[in-house]
Amino acid sequence: MSNWKRKADSIIGLGKKYLGTPYLFGAKPGSTRRFDCSSFTQYIYGKHGIELPRISREQSKHGRPVTLGEIRRGDLLFYKTHKRRHRKGLQKIGHVAAYLGNNHMIHAAEEGGIGIINIHQYPKGVLAKARRVILD
Repeated sequence: MSNWKRKADSIIGLGKKYLGTPYLFGAKPGSTRRFDCSSFTQYIYGKHGIELPRISREQSKHGRPVTLGEIRRGDLLFYKTHKRRHRKGLQKIGHVAAYLGNNHMIHAAEEGGIGIINIHQYPKGVLAKARRVILD
């Protein structure tokens, strides 16, 4: 098994240990009692030596871009979401998740906390781009 696959499996395994952990917008970095989307990815990737910024929009600038047709286990997926205050229009990047493979992702959501869903069923946003932060 290649190094990136081992690292991706380890990151995802850690993430799955937090399934059901409650969501809190603006969760404190490093806390495992509650997560928002970017504190979750920052935490599980950070525990494996991949430093990410705290905010999803900033995380979307790290690693290298990959097309949605090239995504592999461990890549980060980024969504354009509705603006929080007015719920009109889409902002740039407002959500991040870790790709599991087979069109599924693990992420922190307002409803249910840490969970696994189909990448095309995130109800609050549109899948915009992917980045590879686990390099070969």
